[in-house]
Amino acid sequence: MTVEILAQQIIEFYEKLSSWEHAVVKDSELTPGQMHAIEIIGHEKSLRMKELAEKLGVTTGTLTVTVDKLERRGLLERRPHESDRRSYRVVLTEAGGKHFASHQEYHLQLTGEIAAVLSSEELEVFGRVLEKVVKQL
Repeated sequence: MTVEILAQQIIEFYEKLSSWEHAVVKDSELTPGQMHAIEIIGHEKSLRMKELAEKLGVTTGTLTVTVDKLERRGLLERRPHESDRRSYRVVLTEAGGKHFASHQEYHLQLTGEIAAVLSSEELEVFGRVLEKVVKQL
């Protein structure tokens, strides 16, 4: 397989995954960026604003706008950091946790659909390859 073919496959996979994500998020009345923030916080439980911005690949200024909107909707809240008075942690509210749980179910369904077309050996290799690629990025 050539790098050009692999590049095209990665682009096609990204486009399909992105399209799927937009379709799923559309029903939640959130933007994909807002849902991604909820998703990261849901997995991490609590993050400093700076940590969340890094995970999302945005500036803290951009993140502040997203967090403000999600906070107004009652989906997350800022809490003062325990040991750093200048810092805040963001956590999901109960309503935010419900959005996270619902979205996580969609992810598990999609993963199940992907896994269904792979043999157990292919699934094992796929998991190892994804882990290696994610570490590289």
